[in-house]
Amino acid sequence: MTTELQLAAEVVDLVTTVAGREAAAEVTVSHDAEALTRFANSAIHQNVAEATTSVRLRLHADGRTAGATTTVTSPEGLRSLVERTLAAARVSPPDKAWPGLTPPSALHHSAGYHGSGRNSGLDFGFDEATAHATPEERATRVLDFVGAAGGLETAGYCRTTYTAAAFANTAGQSVEGRTAEAAFDGIARVDGADGVARLAGGRLADLDGALLGARAAAKARAGSRPIELAPGRYEVVLEPEAVSDLLHNLAFFGFNGKAWGQHQSFAVIGEDQFDPSITLIDEPLGSRPEPAPGLPFDIEGTPTQSLVLVREGITKAVTHDRSSAAAARAESTGHASGSSRTWGPIATHMSLEAAPPASEPALPPADPSSPVAAAARPLVARMERGLLITDFWYTRCLDQKALIMTGLTRNGVWLVEDGEIKGAVGNMRFTQAYPQALGPGMVHGIGSESVLLPDRWSGVRYAAPALHLASWNLTGNASG
Repeated sequence: MTTELQLAAEVVDLVTTVAGREAAAEVTVSHDAEALTRFANSAIHQNVAEATTSVRLRLHADGRTAGATTTVTSPEGLRSLVERTLAAARVSPPDKAWPGLTPPSALHHSAGYHGSGRNSGLDFGFDEATAHATPEERATRVLDFVGAAGGLETAGYCRTTYTAAAFANTAGQSVEGRTAEAAFDGIARVDGADGVARLAGGRLADLDGALLGARAAAKARAGSRPIELAPGRYEVVLEPEAVSDLLHNLAFFGFNGKAWGQHQSFAVIGEDQFDPSITLIDEPLGSRPEPAPGLPFDIEGTPTQSLVLVREGITKAVTHDRSSAAAARAESTGHASGSSRTWGPIATHMSLEAAPPASEPALPPADPSSPVAAAARPLVARMERGLLITDFWYTRCLDQKALIMTGLTRNGVWLVEDGEIKGAVGNMRFTQAYPQALGPGMVHGIGSESVLLPDRWSGVRYAAPALHLASWNLTGNASG
């Protein structure tokens, strides 16, 4: 039994002692360590690390619910947590939507799991070297990135995170697990043009700073002297960085079980809402082909497992925590978080399945100065006239039901004619319904290589291939 599981069990016992056996309680103990090496102007300027153990208690007594968190794990601190949470529950309004506690349930495990514990995820694709990476190991990757950029101005970060967590409740559920992540996000800049390279994974050893630096520099050099195009609908190839934004917003607004239950989501289970080439899976136990697992249970203690959201264009499921599942008369899919009762349960490891390798003739060797990422090359080669888009940013939802988003392109756009790059294009604003762009007949191709990408928050990552889409609605130029 880990220290985290011991603390969780101790708080459960305290609840029974202080509030009585009629009180329902769930406890999550999480030890989170994050280390970040940041660089700007091609030099490391910050190396920071923090580690915090927090205890979260949610208590339901006499039909009322309250929650609280503490980082004081002494016996006095834990008793104080229980007493003030109970006091808050007594003055809270009745909780008619209380979904009850997760019953005792065994964890699910990925094919790469080598542990033996029924309720333990301690050996769950976990990389010890990443969890305890040194500043020197992160700095080495930054040095390689800067060196490969060949004198261009660079900036970004290399991040490693480690979480060891445990859950226990008064219904008898008791689980534990740990996870580690490494992520690199860097840009290179020349003459006002930026190029980006990002990568995430479960092992720091898999992040090649030199490869990422060369990719970012090639994009920056190819982005100079951009032309301005008229707004309109363009055929596009979206590189994995841009596709990850689609996945994030589909997860947040579309496949969110609370939004779905409130009829604020486009999702209609059982309908052909996407092109038949689209399969979307949330894979918290590790995105294929390389495992990079998250915790094998959610904050309510529900075991997580692979969830098919879309299979060959047909919407199959939405994500649920216990509250949204109870409202929908469904089962929790293991997507509870500290904010899911407010914002809804959100997929955090969504994967768009890549296409199988094509049998068509191999492309000529890649030009190292080309701005086209390897994941997008075959798709660009088949485009008659359109745009290659690297990245989106500042995306905002205009219409949640239709999932109409607006945002800007970033870090490189190029005009493509007859499969060849013709020149850089200035950044543009778009207004586009994401489900419509992925609808039946709208997907011309999916790349055969998925890239695991970090999101803005640690613990969230998406596996995205490049996408060739029939139409994308570009509504203006970024300059005005």
